[in-house]
Parts: sequence; structure tokens; C-alpha cells
Amino acid sequence: MHPAAIRRLTITVAAALTLTVAVAACGGGPVSPLPVQPPGTSGSTPTPSATPTATISPSRVPPTTGRPVPAPPAPTRTRGTPPRPTPSSTAPTTSCHGAVRYDLPLAETELELLRSLCFATGAVLRIQGIGPGLVTVDRPEMVSQQYEAGVVDIRFVRAGTVAVTIPQEDRAHTITVVVR
Repeated sequence: MHPAAIRRLTITVAAALTLTVAVAACGGGPVSPLPVQPPGTSGSTPTPSATPTATISPSRVPPTTGRPVPAPPAPTRTRGTPPRPTPSSTAPTTSCHGAVRYDLPLAETELELLRSLCFATGAVLRIQGIGPGLVTVDRPEMVSQQYEAGVVDIRFVRAGTVAVTIPQEDRAHTITVVVR
């Protein structure tokens, strides 16, 4: 016999032996139906409890419906960082912010356009870029005020209305803050 023919015969016998061992390992008994197929009974209709249900295992990819899956929305802030709403420079404030920290960078904000704000009790108005003792409030019993390194933090501790006065360019700007 030719060496190439012997090699082909050896490969064929090895493949047949592997297939025989694999079938024998599965067992020679009857095969049960797949979980998504109802048992085969002739002439009967499946009952609602015997209706096949599709199960998806974590290792299998679910079948697609042909529609593109939208990407999840991008996170708007990182964990542990409180939200920082930005003041609207053209429209009046129409809704009340929660108990958030509201950053007010004086170098980037036109105070003439910011007349009023609304916060929940516990909110902090952080005014950035101002000297010590320059920011005043008309009702100090309703706030807790601190200054450090050019930043004034005003925490609103009681409900009511507080007028916050900020001097800028030889003029005093007053922001009316409603606290709920």
C-alpha cells in the first residue's frame, strides 16, 4: 500500500473511532426533548403550561430582532460628586434646585443677569473668586457662611428668603435666594 493511502486510512479510522467514543459517552438511552421544544405527542395541542419558553443563559448571546440597540446614556457626573447646576444667564429661574452645591464663579458670571435662585434647605451657594468679608446676607440666622482661599460657601439652614449681596466692579449685586 502507498504511504499516502495508509495515512488517509489512519486519519479516517481515527476520526471514526473518535466519533464512536463520543456517541458512546452520551449514553445509548433515549434522548429527551430540548427545553424549548414541547414533548412530541400526536394530535394534541399544547396546554398553556406546556408552551415552550425561551431561556437565555448568561453564556449565550440573546437573539436579535433586527433593530439596533441604543447605547446607554453617558454618565452626567461621577459617583460621590454632587451635581453642580449652572445658572441661566438669560431666563429667570423657574424651578427650585434641591439640596445641591451651586457654584457661582464670578470671573465667568454676569451678576446683572442673575436676580434670584431657589434651593432646598441644606443647599450651598459657593461664590468663587472674591475676598474675605465682602459677601453679606440680610438674614444671617438662616445661613451658615464660611470663607477660605477666595471662596465663600453659604449653606442655607432654614426655609425663607435671603438676600445675598456680592460687590463687583464698584457695584453691589443682590441675589434673592428662596429656600424651601
